[in-house]
Amino acid sequence: MNADGRRTEDALELLSAPAEWDLPPERHLHHKDVLMQQIDQDLGQAAAGAPAPTPARAPRRRLTRPAVLVPLASTVLAGALALTLTGPGAGDGHAPADRGVTGGAHAQNAAVTLHRIAVVAMAADVTPVRDDQFVYVRSLTVSNKGTFEGPIRLGAPHTLETWTSQDPRPLTTTGWMRESGKDAVMPDETIPIESTAAVPAGIDHPTYTWLSSLPTDPDALLTVLRREVRVSDGESREQAVFSLIGDLLSQTLMPPRNTAALYKAAARIPGVQEIPDAVDVAGRHGIGITREDASSATRDEWIFDKHSLAFLGARGFITHDKQKGITSDTLTGSIAVLQRAVVDRHGERAAGADS
Repeated sequence: MNADGRRTEDALELLSAPAEWDLPPERHLHHKDVLMQQIDQDLGQAAAGAPAPTPARAPRRRLTRPAVLVPLASTVLAGALALTLTGPGAGDGHAPADRGVTGGAHAQNAAVTLHRIAVVAMAADVTPVRDDQFVYVRSLTVSNKGTFEGPIRLGAPHTLETWTSQDPRPLTTTGWMRESGKDAVMPDETIPIESTAAVPAGIDHPTYTWLSSLPTDPDALLTVLRREVRVSDGESREQAVFSLIGDLLSQTLMPPRNTAALYKAAARIPGVQEIPDAVDVAGRHGIGITREDASSATRDEWIFDKHSLAFLGARGFITHDKQKGITSDTLTGSIAVLQRAVVDRHGERAAGADS
């Protein structure tokens, strides 16, 4: 390993380790910026064909797509079209103007961007979540209100709050949800998220403790996700894994090293593309990371802040459907994550949440 590679690894270790001293905020941001420049330089050298300074594999064509479990649950409750994708989205329901421009450049950009996002994730400050607590997520969402056979009809954007239990025991109630606003399901009612059989901690009950037990090596992590993911009819396994990663990134809390591993794993999924500008349902513009699945005729996007690289939200599309007369990307759902926190009881709002 050369000197640049050692510097990168040392910087990553410093950013991810618990500090015994504090830097002023401006100095912390400065060091973060220096690290980002070093990472960009290293990845640029790898993309140009130079030997990679770290043992990590050179970027391949890969990507990840987000699907949101709870918005899916609310869609089912509303009797709307139950799709396997619940990406966030806003606007007129069509793909960005440059969506048709695909190929090696966009795939390479996506891999580089996902690795940069992983670096930022490693520097995040996440307080461990106890088994007796709940992960609270407040989002703005829009979903399809049309019938199964009918055309896509998006409802009005409305607030969705979820409380995910961290109890590692098998549970029949793994969390609660509450929607408010126009087109909300059972407005302002706290609804249990239930299963007929008890669900242990795992893919369908992702607690902080379980997430922290996952491999942090991207290839090993992908092996686990590919084995555990549930694949819908007509959907490719790669797309199902992409959706699962999106669910975990948008609806849970986990140690920084595990978040970073998910982004790196996503970068290894074939078909990843980057979109320079995407917008979530809250109207926030960012960088889009997308994957289209030919077998299920769907496409999902994740949206990240262009400056901080923070996860903003996701949106999902149907790419074509002869029966519905869909010949181009049509938005089916969108979500913007507004707040994530840890609370002691379900129904409890985090500080700063709308009252």
